[in-house]
Amino acid sequence: MLFMKGASPRPGRPLSRAFAAVLLGVCSAPALAQDLAADINTLRIDADVVWLSVASALVFFMQAGFALLESGMSRTKNAVNVLMKNYMDLCIGTLVFWAFGYGIMFGENSSGWFGHSDFLLSGADDLEYTALLFQTMFAATAVTIASGAMAERTRFSAYIVLSVVVTGLIYPVYGSWVWNGGGWLAERGFVDFAGSTVVHSIGGWCALAGIIVLGPRLGRFPPGKKPHGIVGHHLPQVALGGFILWLGWFGFNGGSTAAATTAIGAINLNTHLAAAAGMTGALAFSVLCRIPLLLTNAVNGALGGLVAITAGCATMAPEYAVLTGFIAAAFVIGGSALLAWFGLDDVVGAIPVHGFCGAWGTLAAGLFYLGDPFNLERIGVQLLGIGAGILWAFPVAWLLFRVIDLSMGLRVPQRYEMQGLDYAEHYEIAYPEFSEIRLHRGKPGVN
Repeated sequence: MLFMKGASPRPGRPLSRAFAAVLLGVCSAPALAQDLAADINTLRIDADVVWLSVASALVFFMQAGFALLESGMSRTKNAVNVLMKNYMDLCIGTLVFWAFGYGIMFGENSSGWFGHSDFLLSGADDLEYTALLFQTMFAATAVTIASGAMAERTRFSAYIVLSVVVTGLIYPVYGSWVWNGGGWLAERGFVDFAGSTVVHSIGGWCALAGIIVLGPRLGRFPPGKKPHGIVGHHLPQVALGGFILWLGWFGFNGGSTAAATTAIGAINLNTHLAAAAGMTGALAFSVLCRIPLLLTNAVNGALGGLVAITAGCATMAPEYAVLTGFIAAAFVIGGSALLAWFGLDDVVGAIPVHGFCGAWGTLAAGLFYLGDPFNLERIGVQLLGIGAGILWAFPVAWLLFRVIDLSMGLRVPQRYEMQGLDYAEHYEIAYPEFSEIRLHRGKPGVN
């Protein structure tokens, strides 16, 4: 079953449909007209496959953006570990989603809760294979969100288990409720066009459960003192990662049309406007709160705007896209302060950006729905979907992390955290010229 997403009030026309009307009008013979219609339909499907393939490549490129941003916000001694987790999210997530996740998410869903067909997908047509490719990139994005939040103290082996469970169960089950035509939220008209909640908030709530079970990094919250900021090692890398993610989002949102239609332009315009407003808002709120104009906050503000507009990019006027992105910046700045106040250590700010902004963006998609704004019934459905996402992802992820912690251990030993996970987990050093560790001293112990 091809994936279904929220319908747009202005879906656009396939690029070949205008030519079809002209050519069919000049054809007098019915047989010739039928052949011509079949050829044009084939061209339309070919155009859809090409666009969805290009969009898949753009979303794939987002993994490079996440890798740069997350490793740049971490310390030098943990850079390799962060990069390894991003690679494993993509590779293990791809295999698990193909084997199980896609069937749960987009298979026949007679119950309204999860699909029960299309596992180990084979023998499908070209368009469905392309849809699988596109959705695989989304699944990898969902689990990567937790990678940055839980950086610098998580066992690599434990994180692999997280990748398997998120891509094989947590993400596809909720996705089936929303994007499968038989899903119970889809039947209620829940609007989440490209995944503010399906992808981003679900990943954010998993990350929140993870940092609660893990605890903060050593020295992050000294007893009786103010929280100690632990800065990343490479801010230019963070900025470059932000730009790459911004670029990839044009495939993330625009590709969610699942077709080469004229609606792509408006969708990607809204995407860009929200990102620009998010960064602008982050600077404005920093001034109002009398905090430094940090590059990291500016980049996260843009990403918060991108996350927020993802739900309503196809069903929102441009002015509301700007408003959605600007307000998202308040969730980024305020959310980071709130986590610190509770003693929760999110290395890259993933939870405010993806969890909080994803929830806000999903609500905004109902508030600012094109042609029917501020409809209380639709807003109620949006709140129901947001709540369902929290009540599904957070408890399941928390239980998973507790089981991992009690069995194989979720957090590395203290001496390995101090030494750095690059050496302790991978026996590699990203910057040997700046490190006191030398590999000839012997391999680290097995943990």
